[in-house]
Amino acid sequence: MRKIKPWLSAMRLRTLPLSVSGIILGSCFAAYNGRFEVLVLIFAILTTISLQVLSNLANDYGDGVKGTDNEERLGPQRAIQSGEITPTEMLDAIKFNIIVVIMLSLSLIWFAFGANNFLFILLFVVLGGLSVYAALNYTMGDSPYGYRALGDVFVFIFFGLLSTIGSYVLYTETVDHVVILPAIALGLLSVGVLNLNNMRDIKSDTNAGKITLAVKLGLKRAKNYHFFLIAGAMFISIIFSILYYVEPYNFLYLIAFIPLFIHIKRIKKAKEPNDFDSQLKVLALSTFLYALLLGIGYLLY
Repeated sequence: MRKIKPWLSAMRLRTLPLSVSGIILGSCFAAYNGRFEVLVLIFAILTTISLQVLSNLANDYGDGVKGTDNEERLGPQRAIQSGEITPTEMLDAIKFNIIVVIMLSLSLIWFAFGANNFLFILLFVVLGGLSVYAALNYTMGDSPYGYRALGDVFVFIFFGLLSTIGSYVLYTETVDHVVILPAIALGLLSVGVLNLNNMRDIKSDTNAGKITLAVKLGLKRAKNYHFFLIAGAMFISIIFSILYYVEPYNFLYLIAFIPLFIHIKRIKKAKEPNDFDSQLKVLALSTFLYALLLGIGYLLY
């Protein structure tokens, strides 16, 4: 029983709503176009959650064995850092999680495409493999991309474009222009969550030799970059709603702009690591709310 709490902490359950935002958004637009399967939704969410847990465990392992997680780092204490879980135990959990991801991914592909659409099956097998690679190599390995200021690019691709457009394709077997702008907006907000985390850890990451984009930019420019991400997502969303306007419900997501505006105001005043850490949950949940309301706004008619 004593191991349950550190394992739950290592899985970082608070990151899960953000990880499924793209799935919800893509599924809503597919349903709007008359293409929806409950089993595809269930296995898409389960697969995404398993990938996010894999990423969280891999990050704990990578930063733990490299010494990046130390007394300077703010935020929840990592499992290896605390000593409650050993690197060997974490590595075993990562291997087990990879098996879970493979099983769920294959089940998802089967329910989405059956055995007949070879090209889509092949495409999503490759995308699944790339997703596992991205989850593992953010902090693990000799040259992790998270230590080379490339985390933002990967988050934009996997949390925004691939998650939203990919989930839409699972239902429709086609790429539709209608999901491109929402995918970009969601990707920008997701990058904002990562950037917020990296601004919080600028000092500890610099001392540990972890080069994030926030470290390269410095706090002042990282803040400006953050404002660009949030404002850019808002602007793209409004343009999308104007271009694809059907009825007033399409603007339901504007409710999510309220906490986003408050968030921007708080970040403008932020100076200490705690100031950024307290906003992580705010931005993550606001992004989830945005995706949910934007999708629902096109289903209410």
